[in-house]
Amino acid sequence: MLTPEQQRRYRNDGYLVLEGFKPADELAALRERALAIVEAFDPAEGAGIFSTTEQGRSADAWFLGSAGAVRCFFEEEAFDAAGRLRQAKPLSINKIGHALHDLDPVFDRFSRDPRLAALAQDLGLADARLWQSMFIFKQPAIGGEVRWHQDATFLHTEPERMLGFWFALEDATRDNGCLWVQPGGHGGPLRERFVREGDSLRMQPLDATPWPSSDEATALEVPAGTLICFDGLLPHYSAPNRSARSRHAYTLHLADGSARWLPSNWLQRAPDFPVRGFR
Repeated sequence: MLTPEQQRRYRNDGYLVLEGFKPADELAALRERALAIVEAFDPAEGAGIFSTTEQGRSADAWFLGSAGAVRCFFEEEAFDAAGRLRQAKPLSINKIGHALHDLDPVFDRFSRDPRLAALAQDLGLADARLWQSMFIFKQPAIGGEVRWHQDATFLHTEPERMLGFWFALEDATRDNGCLWVQPGGHGGPLRERFVREGDSLRMQPLDATPWPSSDEATALEVPAGTLICFDGLLPHYSAPNRSARSRHAYTLHLADGSARWLPSNWLQRAPDFPVRGFR
């Protein structure tokens, strides 16, 4: 599916931008379905707050159970000092995760596009398995920062064989919190690892290499329908969204079936819910 030049760019840069990958009707169907999930979500059944700056907040049963479920997580700034939502529920959710691609037919169809299977193979996954999916809202005014990180910190295999697919469901700009990447940064070390021990989680430092400076970072401003592919070791980041426009995105994280899924991963599938590939 990819040209030799595109494959070369991915090997060198650690990411690849493919504009116009998904048509408008598929983007609309995903957004409509996500809003329906949020509408049906009752916070009284359980809820969490997503934070990449305070990982301890994620270490609860709601988060750990999302490995095999479809669950909503609130933005950090969604609540006032008294614990009440500052705005309507649909404008308060940070993301939906983490098994949308397996449990929801709309997300399943979007995720198991035969072109994605061919793309994963071209990018080095001979036996791709779809481990995690997220609908990310990046809400107007309160969309949270996602600090510099590497996906292999949160989903790790031995050897390291992670691949991320990031779909822009709306135009992504500097104003509403587009992705920033460090071209070639995947050639550096894994800096930290998010480790699960029973039902506890901790961040394990691995390497003191500093995160990229602003001079080393590239903003990926892309139109809706774009697919960004990136290596699990590529450092990337997104700023808070203080604009009046949302920045909806959908992500898939894949690993090669030949690699060992480590027991220290936070995401562990139950025996009766095995990870699957594109079929």
